[in-house]
Amino acid sequence: MATPIASIVPSFLVEFYETSMEASDQRTKDWPLIESPVPTVLAVTGYFFIVWAGPKVMENRKPVHLGHLLTAYNFFLVALSSYMTYEFAMSAYLAGYSLGCQGVDYSRSPLALRMASVCWVYYISKFVEVLDTVFFILRKKNNQITFLHVFHHGTMMLNWWLCVRFVPGGCSFFHAMLNSFVHVIMYSYYGLSALGPRVQPFLWWKKYVTWIQVIQFVIVLIHSLNVVFFCDFNKFLSGLASTYAVIMIVLFSNYYYQQHVRRMKAKKREAKSERHAKTPMTNNNHKTNGTKSGVEARKRVAGSVSV
Repeated sequence: MATPIASIVPSFLVEFYETSMEASDQRTKDWPLIESPVPTVLAVTGYFFIVWAGPKVMENRKPVHLGHLLTAYNFFLVALSSYMTYEFAMSAYLAGYSLGCQGVDYSRSPLALRMASVCWVYYISKFVEVLDTVFFILRKKNNQITFLHVFHHGTMMLNWWLCVRFVPGGCSFFHAMLNSFVHVIMYSYYGLSALGPRVQPFLWWKKYVTWIQVIQFVIVLIHSLNVVFFCDFNKFLSGLASTYAVIMIVLFSNYYYQQHVRRMKAKKREAKSERHAKTPMTNNNHKTNGTKSGVEARKRVAGSVSV
């Protein structure tokens, strides 16, 4: 006979879960993937399994040429991110939202439901973005599957399940709107990059994409700390957002340093080494040429004397 889950989980955790669910947004509890955290937890677990197993499966296979599929995917996310940016901005504007402190409207008014709905769409978009990793694996671009990449994609699904289940609106809207706008820029870069070498000379602004992502999380951190200390809003989720922002600032800053600053320093060192390597060779050539000229001169003198 199967053992009930409740009998193997500590009672205080069961009580905490049940109390939390009762206090959650009753409008969104029956929406797809929102009623229980189980589907999201399974999705995140499956994602981590793909990250682990995918490169092993592709190890002895040729990279998959995705062609226009990759371009279409990226520009689809540009369109989706643009839509979400607009919806968040307009819903907040029409509802008279404040960028400082803003509670969640749990009513069933059209504007309140519009905000909750776009929060759900944003949550679903995090599942779609998992294809970033799948495409890296298929193309054998394993160097792009960094800890930052995997951590960000895995945790965002969980973060936004919490938001849609408990706070689909209010202060949460600002983070999602800002991130959607940044994704318009980011996926535009990816989409243009997927067009091939002809476009590469026009993608000089690659490093600024990372700058924008760092700035984004600095803004999120400032906003979240304001909510934690000065607003009547969910303190646990606000604190979680602040902690998450700090982690992402550190990870993105490290990524920028490794990809741009450190590589630039390495290139300068290589160029300097090449210059030093060429200089002795040039001097030796001068010395050799000088020696040869001296020998030839002595031969000519000796020849004239013998005559």
